[in-house]
Amino acid sequence: MPVLPELEAFLELAEFGRMTGKSRAMHELTPEQARIDFEASSGFLDTPLESVSCQSLTITARDGFSLPARLYRDGLGGDGLQPVVLYFHGGGYVVGSLDSHDALCRRLTAQGGFALLTVDYRLAPQWRFPTPVQDACDAGNWLVREGAQQGLDATRVALAGDSVGATLATVLSIMAVREPAEFTLKPKAQLLVYPVTDATTERASHRDFAEGYLLETPTLDWFYAHYSRTPADLADWRCSPLLAPDLSGLAPALVYLAGHDPLHNEGLAYAERLREAGNEVTLLEQPGMTHDFMRMGGLLSEVEAIHTQVAEWVRSRLS
Repeated sequence: MPVLPELEAFLELAEFGRMTGKSRAMHELTPEQARIDFEASSGFLDTPLESVSCQSLTITARDGFSLPARLYRDGLGGDGLQPVVLYFHGGGYVVGSLDSHDALCRRLTAQGGFALLTVDYRLAPQWRFPTPVQDACDAGNWLVREGAQQGLDATRVALAGDSVGATLATVLSIMAVREPAEFTLKPKAQLLVYPVTDATTERASHRDFAEGYLLETPTLDWFYAHYSRTPADLADWRCSPLLAPDLSGLAPALVYLAGHDPLHNEGLAYAERLREAGNEVTLLEQPGMTHDFMRMGGLLSEVEAIHTQVAEWVRSRLS
């Protein structure tokens, strides 16, 4: 299936910017420049909903570092503790922030039925592997310890994220079963939107969609070079969860993939491994879309239905 016409026009505009010298590929920038460009481009994809409330929080990491966080609510929580989605933003561990994913977090929360907590884990190259994994783990443990004080039910949690944020969700889902002393939260579900699952292997989709489809294969390599301390880090299952030795006993997973995405095949391989290990897996695809479609609510009319679909699945697992 070809790329959706509206999305194709957006991609052509981005390509025209490169041809005229007004913009450059992310992997040609410094991390600081890439962050500025990524934040600026986020405003073209969607506009935040004002109807959803947002509370700023701080979560203390294991080394004492203060991690900014945001708690979103739709105002219809009712009495008692609310189920919660613990969400991690994408950005290759180098770019992305609470602001870049604010519109998406608000749109998901507006679907109703859960609160959403998102955490600004530390980014590379200033903070390399495994710091983001540890920050994500510390956020989940904070939710177990202190969630009730914020009206959150730590026994009804879905781990979620997009791109490397989905990778963090996969890793925590594995840790919940394999390393319960390290990660004390017991998720009811995992929402994995176009996850990075294997940073060690180039698959067909890396070649088929290497350039011109928003996320590019050279940019992935640029991310990994900034994130890893040594090549061995990329083979660690906490970076490449597809390489984890045992994926049995995990929470039900929704794996959502884009058809025109270099990450498509490794996401498909991860869904297959989850299913082979005996887990409940729902695999969904958007064949006419690219990476990052979840953040395109203001660009593509089809995305609203995707948000509804995802939220319904989460609610069904947290009810």
